[in-house]
Amino acid sequence: MGLVRRATDGDAAEVLRLRQVMIDSLAGTPGATDWHAASLPTLTAELADPGGRFAAFVVDLPGRPGTLAALAAGTLEYRIGRAGNPHGLIGYVFSVATDPDARRRGYARACVEELLDWFRERGAGYVMLTASPDAEPLYASMGFTRDTDPSMRLLLGPA
Repeated sequence: MGLVRRATDGDAAEVLRLRQVMIDSLAGTPGATDWHAASLPTLTAELADPGGRFAAFVVDLPGRPGTLAALAAGTLEYRIGRAGNPHGLIGYVFSVATDPDARRRGYARACVEELLDWFRERGAGYVMLTASPDAEPLYASMGFTRDTDPSMRLLLGPA
């Protein structure tokens, strides 16, 4: 699908909009958007750095210039190597979303495939993500499996 492209800093507001679409779909209700203004400068800077460890791949919404149809974003992170991943590079997919007007056209799959290629080109040993029940069949069809490692979280609060 030749429609996928790497997101640029000019796409930052639309990337945030689609991230909110994903967040709202997981929550089942529209959530707060006041954080967008604080997030926008950082996201813009990350998208402007094509050599960094963050990437987003997008599809433009046909017939609506300046509007994105789909998004897949992720980071490449380093951990000390281990068997099966001696270089310690891990891809994390953390934001996949499709505009409600563009669903069921294969856009999200195409964006994720481009992101996976980006991870491969950079030497990631494996890729991790968290899947909603609705998205799990898509990821399973791409070869993702359930991870049995337990996960814990500590919120540190604002910096």
